Amino acid sequence: MVACSPGYAAPMGMDDLDLAIAAARAGAAVVRARFGADLDRVDKGGGDFATAADLEAERAILGLLREHRPGDAVTGEESGASGPAGAGRTWLVDPLCGTLNFAAGTMIVAVNVALRDGDRVTAAAVADPFADAVYSTGGPLAPSAATTLVDLNLDPPLPNAPAFLAARLLAEPGFAARFRPRVATSTLALAWVAAGRRAAYVTDGDLRGSVHFAAGIALCEAAGCVVTNLRGGPVHTGAGGLVAAADAATHEALLALVALQFDR
Repeated sequence: MVACSPGYAAPMGMDDLDLAIAAARAGAAVVRARFGADLDRVDKGGGDFATAADLEAERAILGLLREHRPGDAVTGEESGASGPAGAGRTWLVDPLCGTLNFAAGTMIVAVNVALRDGDRVTAAAVADPFADAVYSTGGPLAPSAATTLVDLNLDPPLPNAPAFLAARLLAEPGFAARFRPRVATSTLALAWVAAGRRAAYVTDGDLRGSVHFAAGIALCEAAGCVVTNLRGGPVHTGAGGLVAAADAATHEALLALVALQFDR
């Protein structure tokens, strides 16, 4: 984990990881500054919305990326795709993951920045604005299952429903016997798995090219966590969801519990 420094200014000549960290810090600074303010909202449909803080944080992040990597493409949660057509490298930006939390005055949010080069994420950073910290693929990260805490994302979209619902894990005797559940309301939970603050994270969803999940998954993989889709296959291949665990034993136990739903 790399601690943030107040008043940090992005240096020139940064490598990709330094730039990802600087961009996440820039977004986090906006999120902190705007917390608690009465912010305008932009309706995105289906009950989803962005606040002025989302938009301002994304502008701050994109400003840095365009200044230092003008030849790269960018996909932002709020602004969509931009940059040179056909670029082999794309920055994936989620400026405020946990917007509903933020709008409700809850400090469980993340700022996600990842660089995808071809089919691989080669640099990523996740900022926790209110802990004043940035987790990055440069480490150090130390996953551990010792807490037995498992975050479950219960929010839609749920492409594997009704066959699989993360909420049903809460009623499985095998889950309660081994783990203690927490409800994840931000992909900050993936950074917590990589850093040893959670034993695992389970979510449904289509993770292919996702601005929400790319940075956190990269952190977990860099830390040596076991990361697959809900059926134990590779992630980023479609609507397969995600199981990210601190170790193989935790991952195996969770996959077995998930399989109970698919096998019914």
